Amino acid sequence: MTMFRKLGAMVAGLSVIGAASPASAYLFWFTPNFAGAPVRGDEPGIGLPMPDATPAELQAHLLWNMRAGLNVAALQCQFSPMLMTVANYNDLLSKNSAELNSAYQALNGYFKRTGGKTWAGKFDQYTTRTYNGFSTMHAQLGFCETASTIGREARKLGRGGLGQLAAARMREFRNSLVPTGDGLSSRRSIYATIVTPPLNDDCWTKKGGLLKARCVPGQAQASTGEPARAS
Repeated sequence: MTMFRKLGAMVAGLSVIGAASPASAYLFWFTPNFAGAPVRGDEPGIGLPMPDATPAELQAHLLWNMRAGLNVAALQCQFSPMLMTVANYNDLLSKNSAELNSAYQALNGYFKRTGGKTWAGKFDQYTTRTYNGFSTMHAQLGFCETASTIGREARKLGRGGLGQLAAARMREFRNSLVPTGDGLSSRRSIYATIVTPPLNDDCWTKKGGLLKARCVPGQAQASTGEPARAS
């Protein structure tokens, strides 16, 4: 039996071990933890400042930020179709047009009330800066993964539930814009000792190149109570 066959058998065994490792996300082995507490909309880092905003205007602000983030994701995350960021965003627009329009009208009223004669320009600046605030390169994987999960959750909701979703997930959405590595690096439990089978010829059948039972790592020790000896 050739060395290549032996190595092939070993790689096959290792691939089974790898397949048993949980993959909890599309772009990571283990998704980094971006979770955050629910927000009202006036917390630092959630969006642009909204001085003197009413609770209803802050809720509209949150929803508009989430919409902007999912819109940016639909454009930036198409490198991975399985994230479905385009389909998620299109569903958001078609199914929740009334709630999104209500949020737009609330923000429009806010800038009319607080922006003076230049309120329209301030509203335009707000919209542009909100969108730009989700543009990322170094944190793209975490952002796209999080946008995908938010978009999928939005698709499961009935009409009128986006405001609550934005309050629950916007801190997480913003946290995902901070560059971070795969959560795999922080999980010590993933490491395990892998005992490879012996490569000496008498442990492998000449026909078919199969590993003999007596040479399976740990098999000899389990059956005799003694460590397997190298032949």
